[in-house]
Amino acid sequence: MPLTTLDERTALLIVDLQRGVLARPAVPHTPGDVIARAVDLARAFRAHALPVVLTRFTTAPDGADATPGRTDMPRPSQAPPEGWDTLVDDLAGHPEDIVVTKRTWGSFYGTDLDLHLRRRGITQLVLAGVATSIGVESTARAAHERGYHLTLATDAVTDLNPDTHDNTVQRIFPLLGETGSTAEIIELLAKTR
Repeated sequence: MPLTTLDERTALLIVDLQRGVLARPAVPHTPGDVIARAVDLARAFRAHALPVVLTRFTTAPDGADATPGRTDMPRPSQAPPEGWDTLVDDLAGHPEDIVVTKRTWGSFYGTDLDLHLRRRGITQLVLAGVATSIGVESTARAAHERGYHLTLATDAVTDLNPDTHDNTVQRIFPLLGETGSTAEIIELLAKTR
């Protein structure tokens, strides 16, 4: 289904485009492609004086603030390398952007993201980032539950696994909002401003 509209008060939300996360292999889009598309989206949003929100995932060196609970997959046994949670240079350094630090997959739980958005009257979010089936999907679900309209930039997200990426893009995102390419979103943004 084609994109229909972008609300007057729409924000771009870019999830976890940070050094350590992007150092891992990704499919179907390379980290470089996702960064380039996120930069294009951010540039377009800034040009229209719309908010750009960047989330970054971090944890204490000792892991004390990590999400508790038993899992089948082992958790890292050592602290991440220095600078792993630093936003990529291509997106950092814009003082007007909002940076939200999170400690879980989703960008809403335990953060002031919703407060930042509500204070600015934001009713719609365009999402991009990594990983499609983890941070982006968790954030999209939470945004949907909070009543935000969503547009998901399907070529500005990528994952560790092609199957989980495809499942999220084809089966989950359409339940939460509208989907489109970076070019389609930028074109719609220009038409609605």
